[in-house]
Amino acid sequence: MNINIIGVPLFYGCDKKGVDLAPNKLRERNIISIIEKNNHKVFDLGNIYVPETSSKNKYLCHNKMKYLNEVITVNTNLAEQVYHSTNSKRFPIIIGGDHSIGLGSISGISKTYDNLAVVWIDAHGDINTHVTTPSGNIHGMPLAAAMGMGHTNLTELYYDGIKVKPENVFIIGARDLDEGELKLIKDRNLNIYTMEDIKNNSIEYIMKIVNDKLLQKNIDAVHLSFDIDCLDSKLVPGTGTPVCDGMSIEECKFALKSLLETKLIKSLDFVELNTELDNTTQTIDLCVDLINWITKHIK
Repeated sequence: MNINIIGVPLFYGCDKKGVDLAPNKLRERNIISIIEKNNHKVFDLGNIYVPETSSKNKYLCHNKMKYLNEVITVNTNLAEQVYHSTNSKRFPIIIGGDHSIGLGSISGISKTYDNLAVVWIDAHGDINTHVTTPSGNIHGMPLAAAMGMGHTNLTELYYDGIKVKPENVFIIGARDLDEGELKLIKDRNLNIYTMEDIKNNSIEYIMKIVNDKLLQKNIDAVHLSFDIDCLDSKLVPGTGTPVCDGMSIEECKFALKSLLETKLIKSLDFVELNTELDNTTQTIDLCVDLINWITKHIK
């Protein structure tokens, strides 16, 4: 497989520095050669440019969304990179950075495929809007915006219109959902499989449901957006919003393998590593192992 690596050193979406260092920290750990050893040809496209601004300007463009213009600029440029990658039959692996970059990734691949699905593996739903957000952090909004919900500056990013139909979105591993997100899930009848669902039924059962639905819907392509905080907080101290009672490493690997073996996955985000929050190498070691695991199963 031809794989394009796209780094996005963005922290504006989570308003916590350190996550912006992740693309280069992972390169320093030789992820390019690791991916190549898994029988892929790798093109490292470098990092998306992130404009600098002062923290005192975080609400300059909107009083409920931090760093709005900067997040839009970065995501628009990312969308263009992802579009060219998927349109050229390359597999883009987008390395964040915070999870606001999911909007750019989805916007790019959705321009290539008509019947796109998104699988969002995360402790959080990331389906807040500027109306419901409790924090103002845009990394809690990208999936809602991709479904056409929220501020027009986000929903119309890269091109006008919905990027993915709500019925084609699958959220896996959620366990920290805000009030506005719970209402949206109920109102739109979203496909969500919480950690409670996983513990009560098994990850094998949940993934069979997800994969069966993907086949029933005749999906052309799936964008897989993977946030490391889906894992239990004890496993990933180096992430900005860790949540207890998350996935085990085994559950996580099974979910990833199960999705990748469908051969429907055509692009992937890997986000929210913050090595500044871990005084050991535990989190980055696990991230390198997961990238190795993921790329072993990309066919």
